[in-house]
Amino acid sequence: MTESSRPSGTPGYGTPGGPPVNSSWVSGGVTFAGILLLINGALAVLQGIAAIAEDDIYARFGDYIYKINLTGWGWILLIMGVLALVAGWGVLSGAGWGRLIGIGLASLSMVLQFLFLPYQPLWSIIMIGINIFVIWALAVYQPEETVG
Repeated sequence: MTESSRPSGTPGYGTPGGPPVNSSWVSGGVTFAGILLLINGALAVLQGIAAIAEDDIYARFGDYIYKINLTGWGWILLIMGVLALVAGWGVLSGAGWGRLIGIGLASLSMVLQFLFLPYQPLWSIIMIGINIFVIWALAVYQPEETVG
């Protein structure tokens, strides 16, 4: 689509020659990313509490170079979960800091889920995929600026 053939006043066509950045599905993706952060945070808190309470709740598959006992993983998951809950709330409330913290936490969560692979391989792979979507949705969204 050439610049002259774009409909005037169409939201999201702020970048010449580029795709619509603020289309409704991108805005919906940010809302969905905020909800995913909240859900992931709540699940990480529960997963962390379970690992702290019962050190043998997860079985490790094979020998693994990144050995951390499950109590240590429990505390890591618990702290990450609380931070993800705060970031999800920030994203859903429209705060810019929420998006930045969400991107950072999703990136860190990808690394931690990779390290958690021997304990929960399928769950870790699913969480890595969800974190990729969260990073994308929070990174491409550009909130509408109000002209005052």
